[in-house]
Amino acid sequence: MRELEHRFPNELAVVGVHSGKYVAERVTARIREAAIRLDNAHPIVNDRQFRVWRAYAVRAWPTLAVVDPRGYVVGSHAGEFTSEALVPVVERMIATYDAAGLLARAPLALRSDDSAIAPGVLRYPAKVAVDRAASRIAVADSGHHRVLVGRLDGDGRRMTVERVVGAAGEPGFADGSAADARFTTPNGLCFGHAPYESTLWVADSGNHCIRAVSLDTGAVRTVAGTGRQLRTQRDMDAGALSSPWDLAQVGGTLYVAMAGIHQLWAVDLATGRARAHSGQFGEDIRDGAHAEALLAQPMGIAADPARGRLWFVDAESSAVRWSDLDATAAGRVGTVVGTGLFDFGDEDGVGDDVRMQHQQGIALHPSGRLLVADSYNDALKWVDPDTRRAETWVRGFNEPAGLAIGRGVVYVADTNAHRIAIVSETTNEVTELAIEGVGGRL
Repeated sequence: MRELEHRFPNELAVVGVHSGKYVAERVTARIREAAIRLDNAHPIVNDRQFRVWRAYAVRAWPTLAVVDPRGYVVGSHAGEFTSEALVPVVERMIATYDAAGLLARAPLALRSDDSAIAPGVLRYPAKVAVDRAASRIAVADSGHHRVLVGRLDGDGRRMTVERVVGAAGEPGFADGSAADARFTTPNGLCFGHAPYESTLWVADSGNHCIRAVSLDTGAVRTVAGTGRQLRTQRDMDAGALSSPWDLAQVGGTLYVAMAGIHQLWAVDLATGRARAHSGQFGEDIRDGAHAEALLAQPMGIAADPARGRLWFVDAESSAVRWSDLDATAAGRVGTVVGTGLFDFGDEDGVGDDVRMQHQQGIALHPSGRLLVADSYNDALKWVDPDTRRAETWVRGFNEPAGLAIGRGVVYVADTNAHRIAIVSETTNEVTELAIEGVGGRL
């Protein structure tokens, strides 16, 4: 829709209708923040009781309804679609209603609201990563379309920025120096392991690419992806990806939580070749062999080489799941907690009694426990993968989306609060990471 808005700015008016699946998605303040985060300026209706949904006989997310200048519905489409498919329809409607004198071409003066919490150095940070020594930290400053890389002080509570990669507030898709490179809504980050210790891997979600940042020079190169979203077989043949959201490296392979097509992918770092690792096309929660399993918008991933597994959070099934590193037919996908696409809530417990709500981040603690960012419950929760017990640890965040384990502390990308929060593992005290070496409010 954004492409159509830009192509027909004086002829097309877009109105979003948000009929939220999750309880948290029916809160107007949360919808407003999501609209600001996504740079949406068109009006959005909070259809919390599904009245508009029923009036338009909607059956699926997303659904597009085309309404003519007289207010009549002239067509609808359920499911994903491309702007190219709609351009001929819009052009025919413009010609028809312009000739009839029914088309008003006056542009609409619309602007986004301001965030409830004013951004500072960061704007909607999505993910955070620390290296193995917990001395270096990277932040996906997603709302500013850039990545910050720096050093932590002795107690890990202050970050001195060494490199700003990408221009603040300038989305785009370009390789090159730190100043010339461009990202669009970067998300997952992963410090490289041998033999890639001097590399920071970045899931450039808005450009549907995996990027590599040199920690020595700040230079950026594209590892996988074409800059366009994977939608067709031709796109796949060209090497396109679809909304890569988080990353984990094991040996010479980079594993990708591919949220847009509900799969885990693997990128061979020596060749750049990408392949599906777990999940077939389709959205659901179904365990089984890699090629038979179904996933539902994985948005966080953590590697556990000692156990030969990847741990990941499936946002749309509110689940915590695992995938074997073994890529052969013997490899499988399983579930720790989570039971269905519409089974969500906020309940601690064991196994199938556990309820979470649209988790977006996961980290493996040295103890073997999993720490989960239960995003729509604004909480962090511990999950024991062996006993399947889930326990709430800390509440009071604002849609946390990313996690990193430091030395005695946990770093949290507290997205809608525009901060990296720090949680002490001994006291549970929550503070904010101080960031130095980069400008203030933008």
